[in-house]
Amino acid sequence: MATLAEIRAKLKEQELKGGSTGGGDLTIYPFWNLKEGGESTVRFLPDGDASNTFFWVERSVIKLEFAGIKGETDNKKVAVQVPCMEMYGEVCPVLSEVRGWFKDPNLESMGRKYWKKRSYLFQGFVVEDGLKEDQKPENPIRRFIIGPQIFQLIKGALMDPEMEDLPTDVVNGVDFKLIKSSKGGYADYGTSKWSRRSRPLGQAEQDSLKEHGLFALRDFLPKKPTDVEVKVIKEMFEASVDGEAYDMERWGQYFKPSGASANTGDPVATTTRTAAPVEDTDDEPVNTESKPAPKAAPKATDDSKSADSRASDILAMIRNRNKQ
Repeated sequence: MATLAEIRAKLKEQELKGGSTGGGDLTIYPFWNLKEGGESTVRFLPDGDASNTFFWVERSVIKLEFAGIKGETDNKKVAVQVPCMEMYGEVCPVLSEVRGWFKDPNLESMGRKYWKKRSYLFQGFVVEDGLKEDQKPENPIRRFIIGPQIFQLIKGALMDPEMEDLPTDVVNGVDFKLIKSSKGGYADYGTSKWSRRSRPLGQAEQDSLKEHGLFALRDFLPKKPTDVEVKVIKEMFEASVDGEAYDMERWGQYFKPSGASANTGDPVATTTRTAAPVEDTDDEPVNTESKPAPKAAPKATDDSKSADSRASDILAMIRNRNKQ
């Protein structure tokens, strides 16, 4: 298990480098279903993988939108969620293309649309259940899908010199309160916070740890795409940008639109072949690390120009760039 000093050193290292690296699953605690003003208290636990410096793992996914499904007549937009290859320390074909768009103010909004979305996987106990769940798993050690807003609160406290012990410590650790409110019509978790007092794990919690053990969090990351699947991701990305419909015959055996299979209950879950919808309400702004700071796009000179026409112009610029 890493010490607090090691975690701080690793987080500082990442900052200096410019950044951090199945349906009805009751193990996942769906705190996002809290009512506005509701809260749940959790206690994070270490990763079962002793080689992980942190007590979480990061997940990165990309959402590809399509004009519909080829052959269907309703023309309803669909989305496919795919893993970002940077999550595995490899080059992502989507981000390799998208990074360059931020150099052009006219392409910035399109770049943000295809930028990766991060989430963080933790595990621990639900100390106070604001959801009042009717069904609970036999193993009380739950998994938590934490968005960037909450993660920044967790990370900020870890870097605070006044925190003397690891929050996952069995004796001197502290609980974390997940508090849901709203801002601008969207869910907001900005008032979530660490408890002010340390709390040793209770006997029942310690017994559960001995009986069930800890999860190796990396086991719950999306399966790494094969070389063929990486090519499919690139092909789907290009089709999405060009405004094409999703082709079930070409891509259905690899990645399917949201809703094509059972929802995992996880708002940001991803698998190699199917994907649950991304929850955008607790997502960070697009990561502009390693890219020039975005500039404000110039105002259109023709106010009568429609949004569809502007989108067509952007797509034309992207296609021209690819031909060069």
